[in-house]
Amino acid sequence: MARVAVVTGGTRGIGHAISIALKNKGCRVAANYAGNDAAARQFQAETGIPIYKWDVGDFAACQEGVTRITRDLGPIDVLVNNAGITRDGMLHRMTKDNWDAVIRTNLDSVFNMTRLVIDGMRSRSFGRIVNISSINGRKGQMGQANYSAAKAGLLGFTKAVAQENAAKGITVNVIAPGYIATEMVQAVPKDVLETKILPLIPVGRLGTAEEIARCVTFLAADEAGFITGACLDANGGQYMA
Repeated sequence: MARVAVVTGGTRGIGHAISIALKNKGCRVAANYAGNDAAARQFQAETGIPIYKWDVGDFAACQEGVTRITRDLGPIDVLVNNAGITRDGMLHRMTKDNWDAVIRTNLDSVFNMTRLVIDGMRSRSFGRIVNISSINGRKGQMGQANYSAAKAGLLGFTKAVAQENAAKGITVNVIAPGYIATEMVQAVPKDVLETKILPLIPVGRLGTAEEIARCVTFLAADEAGFITGACLDANGGQYMA
């Protein structure tokens, strides 16, 4: 029977590519989204992947969403925690609201979703959890204290949960993308991209969402059972840990 996979933030950007890649690997995919109804409907029409709208930062909303997906598609075997937002600003100007919003969406959501699927995975002795971090969670980034903290938190969370569940056939890994050619990055002024960003990337280009999606399908495969607690850096050589 096909594995059921849930991708949070799964209708746009990197999540869009991950959802399609998992479907192409034979998974029954559910794509979560939070706000852009038009983009989500277009995604569903183009891919045939069902969409589910809820705020992953809200535990009760996650409970309802997981229940709906389980009812519609079956027990969740693969969870990709991809949802994320930015609210950039130097720390001395950062508001509490912007700190809270990023921590809630980028880090609290990972607890919410993982907590709600982990019992079922343990009972079935199988699970694949892939958390999408960021190069800026690895190295830090000026103007992103909130984002860097949340994405760094995913590394510790991943390692702890990996240790707790390894004996139950569940792997938990993290991917840390570098600069990817999504709408957000492509909105950066061309001169800034060419003089401030690309020169820092040894391969000399932005990554693609499809390249991150291939990392996910590798880690989510049944055959990847010996890889857990790992961080896969996909950043063109910009940061080497």
